Amino acid sequence: MHNLSDKEIQHLYWRTGFGITSVELKTIRNFSKEQIIEQLFYRSKEETPLYLDLKTLEKDPKTLPREERQKLRKLRNEKMLELSVRWLTQLTSTEQTLREKLTLFFHDHFAVRLKSPRACLHLNNIIRKHALGNFGEMLLEVSKSPAMLLFLNNRQNRKDRPNENFAREVMELFTLGRDNGYTEKDIKEAARAFTGWNFNKEGLFVFRKNHHDNGTKTFLGKTGRFTGEDIIKIILEEKQTARYITEKIYRYFINDKINAKHIEELTDIFYNANYNLEILLKKILHSNWFYTTENIGVKIKSPVELIVGINKAFDVTYTNSKVLIYLQRKLNQLLFFPPNVAGWPGRKTWIDNSTLMLRMKLASVILNNGVIEWYDQNDTPESIKMKQNSYKKRKSQIEKKVKTQVDWNTFLTELYQKDKESLIDFIIQPTVSMGAAAVISTLKAKNTKNFIIELMSLPEYQLC
Repeated sequence: MHNLSDKEIQHLYWRTGFGITSVELKTIRNFSKEQIIEQLFYRSKEETPLYLDLKTLEKDPKTLPREERQKLRKLRNEKMLELSVRWLTQLTSTEQTLREKLTLFFHDHFAVRLKSPRACLHLNNIIRKHALGNFGEMLLEVSKSPAMLLFLNNRQNRKDRPNENFAREVMELFTLGRDNGYTEKDIKEAARAFTGWNFNKEGLFVFRKNHHDNGTKTFLGKTGRFTGEDIIKIILEEKQTARYITEKIYRYFINDKINAKHIEELTDIFYNANYNLEILLKKILHSNWFYTTENIGVKIKSPVELIVGINKAFDVTYTNSKVLIYLQRKLNQLLFFPPNVAGWPGRKTWIDNSTLMLRMKLASVILNNGVIEWYDQNDTPESIKMKQNSYKKRKSQIEKKVKTQVDWNTFLTELYQKDKESLIDFIIQPTVSMGAAAVISTLKAKNTKNFIIELMSLPEYQLC
């Protein structure tokens, strides 16, 4: 039995979720590594499907006059944004953190951008259902979902008029990776196999035989009268698929820098386990190398990880939930609106000139209405008033929009230790740079609230 250090536990909780509270950390630091990991999986055993009331969208636009159609379109767009807020809220409040984090990973992997809340909600729940199950089963169900059939034009894929969009992306982005062992001829042959895949008015998958090309196809060196299901089965038989998914999971959960030896070992395990995601994840989290310093605090938090991490730690509630849409947009990651089929490029692209300042100010904006109250003990009531007035003048549009209630009392009461070093250790994941250390050395830890906000305004807080 092996016990993890506080820093290792925090690392585990950031990578499999969105951080850990002081109380949780205090409770589980006496558990063994095996017990902590087991608890993570146990909590995520069940799934809570995302829910959104879509009854108002049930009218058929074809039967409506022009004005009513426009209203319905507007309502549909509003529901898409409501769906984004609903999921962000679920990510914050869920106990099934590992399942939700994997759902977030595959939401980017199977990136779909549509103006159909019903199709997007349905796809999201398919991913959540399989997130800790079998990747092959997830792939097949995602491929047959209305969202994917619509987004990649497979409804237009018919014999004599094949559409190659889905066939191309299923290999290039979802399974084998670009230019990994398939040819343009393989894409054309696969497209023929996927002809006839469609869905009905109820959103259920249907196979339209009269649209299907029943001829012989040769795909990845195999020949037969293949259907779409056969193509997916052949793709899964390719070990390259296991390698591609393993590499992507490694970059997301561990490190952008690939360790070839680890990838080989994990690929073998994943492939031999018939694409069981739980077995792969457990192998990663039980390994000793997952917790080495080279893997801690090296990943730039995505905007969603950043927002959810703050919301979760301080039990933040927003006066107007539309602010969550505004923040996601400003930080360049709005859930259900990936830029394209390749998803968000992520990594260093999360931070640019437009997002950096907001990222650095986000903690003070959300937790303290954009104000960091530095008052000296010698300040007179008049000078305090002057400082407050000067802050008000400098408040940006963003700070005006963000109105929150923050549970500082619980957060501060539950803090295990409030000395400077302990707070730095708890708030910041990576080793603090010399520049940040110089800034920290000038800060006073007496006002714990302001000290925490200042720590969260450092560049190091952007990493997990």
